[in-house]
Amino acid sequence: MLTPTHPQWHSTADAALQVDNADDLSWQDEADVVVVGFGGAGVSAAIEAADCGASVIAVDRFHGGGATAISGGVCYMGGGTKQQQQAGYDDTPDEMYRYLQMETEGIVEDETLHRFCDTSSEMQRWLEENGIQFNGTMSPVKTSYPGKGYFLYFSGNEPVPEYAEKAKPAPRGHRAVGSGMSGKPFYEPLKKSALAKGIKLKAQSRGKRLVLDKEGAVIGLEIIHFPPELNITRLHKICSVIATNSRLFAPWLARFLSRKMDQMENSAGVRREFIRARKGVILATGGFIQNKGMVNSYAPKYNAGMPLGDTACDGSGIRLGQTAGGAVAHMDQVSAWRFINPPLEWAKGIVVNDEGERYCNEQVYGAKLGYHMVQENNGRARVIIDTKQMSAALKYCLSGKVWYFQALPAVATMLLNRKKGQTPEELARKCGMPETKLKATIENYNLAATGQQADPLGKADDFLEPLNSGPYYALDVSLDSLTLPCAVITFGGLVLEETTGLVKNESGQPIRGLYAAGRTAVGLASHFYVSGLSIADCVFSGRRAAHHCASSTTN
Repeated sequence: MLTPTHPQWHSTADAALQVDNADDLSWQDEADVVVVGFGGAGVSAAIEAADCGASVIAVDRFHGGGATAISGGVCYMGGGTKQQQQAGYDDTPDEMYRYLQMETEGIVEDETLHRFCDTSSEMQRWLEENGIQFNGTMSPVKTSYPGKGYFLYFSGNEPVPEYAEKAKPAPRGHRAVGSGMSGKPFYEPLKKSALAKGIKLKAQSRGKRLVLDKEGAVIGLEIIHFPPELNITRLHKICSVIATNSRLFAPWLARFLSRKMDQMENSAGVRREFIRARKGVILATGGFIQNKGMVNSYAPKYNAGMPLGDTACDGSGIRLGQTAGGAVAHMDQVSAWRFINPPLEWAKGIVVNDEGERYCNEQVYGAKLGYHMVQENNGRARVIIDTKQMSAALKYCLSGKVWYFQALPAVATMLLNRKKGQTPEELARKCGMPETKLKATIENYNLAATGQQADPLGKADDFLEPLNSGPYYALDVSLDSLTLPCAVITFGGLVLEETTGLVKNESGQPIRGLYAAGRTAVGLASHFYVSGLSIADCVFSGRRAAHHCASSTTN
């Protein structure tokens, strides 16, 4: 078992404190349920626990929100939500289950997946009851994120032929109503609801170590807390804001500020407090994508990608769970989001590796393309389009119909990160690819695009368009692309007993009083990701853990 003394620990979490008698410890605060991390999973857990009649203390390194608040605010829901019905889709839990079986591939138990699908419509109602607004205005095109004014879309591989023949397609990506990225319109109503229900939020507080009784049950948490009267408290808050806003395009700055905040959290005047958890502790601090040491240890192939997550996604919750004996799994499971649509014209071209060979249906969801790109092709990918597609793609990106965060990187790639050749052979030479292979790849694709043969990768007809108008272009969309950053996010974590949300030890037994939710744990999104599934899992697993914890006997 990994411990804080191990050279690969890469965490500020301390070894658990074990006591013979809980009453011998000086507790500064107490509650029935203590939630560590106040993002999507944490706030959902806090609300559910309060609804069950439990008192709740939530601890957050910053001021709440986590990765959810800075996300696109998409929640994967189906089975017949009112937004689906508004858009004219007759979805059922069984169709949703059949589709997600293909994406999850057994990462969770069948019973868990069934329960998620069967309760999906109820979850949508629960979110609305807690203030989130949804809308059934359907995106007219398949896209990585719905355009302005659209809030329902096919957020995964549902319409792709190989999936559609096994499960009736339905749009299940529900974007919270709001302008731009909808992370805040999704998260802020939940936070407001939680606080209105009496949840006590300890902001600028970091979980440092768990407290165990003599039998190994979790009975509390030690935190580092910034008192509001300290001058360093304000500096810590400023650093957290800058780190969050710089995490995408200046990750080095975010990491630098995170290290500075680590130092502040151990400076003079910062208080250490013990919080007693009468019923249990729920770990919900996110994944570990912002912890470069952990990523290097578990998934070094993905280091060239752009870390997607809040600055606090540093693996601290996972490590805290391990100090109590918690087992981890799928720590090498990282998702690379190689989106090439919008602009739609790119997806009508082809994606090739350094050998000039296609390796994935360009129509698929970006995480599936990213998997094949990193795991099987050394992180390399070029989109091949011709001059008519280039012209149409530029025109669309500059039309104002697509979000700036999608349009600007695409335009930069088309203008600054491309190779151009009058013929496929010339383009291959400029890219360092075998000329005969790229030429043959384009010729075979054109046969499918003109209906002379089936596309070997199963691309739907409306995504097939021949490449026959030179000059030709190769757009570098590899994992390390500087103009089109490829977002990466971790999906491994603590192993759970799936009916309760309790963390299991390495012998497969549940640890009394210790729960985990969201990306701190293995969950629905931990195999293949589709947009909205992580947030949906945060809500689902957070509520599951809280319901069981709040209903349990006192530690």
